[in-house]
Amino acid sequence: MLSIAIDGPVGAGKSSVADEVARRLGILHLDTGAMYRAVGLAVTDAGIDPADAGAVAALCEKGGAHVDVRYENGRQITLVNGRDVTGRIRTQEAGTAASQVSKLPQVRRMLVRRQQELAKQQPMLVDGRDICTVVLPDAPVKIYLTASAEARALRRMKQLEEKGGQADYDAILTEVNARDHQDMSRAVDPLRQAEDATLVDSSDLDFEQTVQAVLRLVEAAHV
Repeated sequence: MLSIAIDGPVGAGKSSVADEVARRLGILHLDTGAMYRAVGLAVTDAGIDPADAGAVAALCEKGGAHVDVRYENGRQITLVNGRDVTGRIRTQEAGTAASQVSKLPQVRRMLVRRQQELAKQQPMLVDGRDICTVVLPDAPVKIYLTASAEARALRRMKQLEEKGGQADYDAILTEVNARDHQDMSRAVDPLRQAEDATLVDSSDLDFEQTVQAVLRLVEAAHV
């Protein structure tokens, strides 16, 4: 069964690249970051501070942050407690909450189990921050997709401007660096490049070039 694992830092374009690669290969794409964002959203909706480890763990243990996914026309729909939150999880608030709750062992164990179950059911491309190292360590194709902090901040700024929002490059760069530090220094499953993962640096690549780089690695793996 074809399993492709992609890790990388925030803003590296994992989700959009993974969507397109999966589409061209005719397999499903599991966006694990969306699952962590859904937990973060459940926590804030419950009026809980995402930094309150005890309260977050208690919510998860009571089933108050149950996350699942379904697919409609090849697109992932993310649900929390049975409610479709696909649109809501792309806010800055959800992203910040996700970064905080993802540090907690209870949250990670809960979601890793579910991600592994989903990946066993059918050929799938899975992206996140611990896929190569924890979720699918035996995947035949393992990629670490990254870009410089400056390139990622610039892309984020352009995305915000295209949506008509205000964008401050320096503030975005500061946030990107802070998220990198948080993800790479967390005690549980920190973000790192697996020893057997291939590095793809998209700093100087456009979207199509990045997609092609990933597809070439899949083809080279003969899977």
